[in-house]
Amino acid sequence: MNKELQQESLTGEHIVLEPLTLEHQAALSIAVSDGNLWELWYTKVPHPDDMKSYIASALASEARGETLAFVVRCRYSGEVIGCTRICQWYQEHRRLEVGYTWYAKSAQRTAVNTEAKLLLLSYAFETLDVMAVEFRTHIQNQVSRLAISRLGAKQDGILRNHQLLKDGTIRDTVVYSIIDSEWTDIKQGLKQKLLNHQAITL
Repeated sequence: MNKELQQESLTGEHIVLEPLTLEHQAALSIAVSDGNLWELWYTKVPHPDDMKSYIASALASEARGETLAFVVRCRYSGEVIGCTRICQWYQEHRRLEVGYTWYAKSAQRTAVNTEAKLLLLSYAFETLDVMAVEFRTHIQNQVSRLAISRLGAKQDGILRNHQLLKDGTIRDTVVYSIIDSEWTDIKQGLKQKLLNHQAITL
C-alpha cells in the first residue's frame, strides 16, 4: 500500500475514520466491551485483553502494504465506537476488500455503518481508483449478509471450508462485490439512506 495514503482521515457528517494507532488501545477496549463483542462466534473481534496485539498485528499488516486500518469515531461525542479496514488491496488488479469491521453495540443499527461504507467506498473508487470492492462474511451471519446486500453488493460465490475458527468449527465464507460501473448508483443510494436516517447494520 502506498505510504502517502496511510495518514489520511475520512470525515463524514456522523463519523470520522481515523488511521489506527496504538494510542487507540484503551478506547477500542471500551468500545468492544459494549456488547461483549468478542463472544460473537461468527466473526473475529478481539477481547479487551488482546487489543494491544490486535492493533499491533493490524499495523504490521499495514507496514507490509496489505492493509489500511481505521478506528471509527463519533463526530458528536468524540467517542471511538469501532474499527474497520481496507485490506487485500491488489493494486495490479485494482481490487480490494473492506473488512475487519465491528462496532460497539450502541452504535449498531444506526447511521454509523451506512456512512462508514459510503466513506470507504468513495475512497476506494474515487481516490484509489479500484474497479472492484469485495466483502466477505460467514455463511451463517445472516445480519451481515443482509447488510452487504443492502449496500448493493452482488454475491460472487461461496468459499467452502474456507477457514478454521478458534472454536474448532469450519467457516464457509460468502464473497460479495461492488464494481466500478455500479458505484454511481450505489453512492446515491447510500446518500439517500443517510438522508432518510435508514441504517444498514453489519
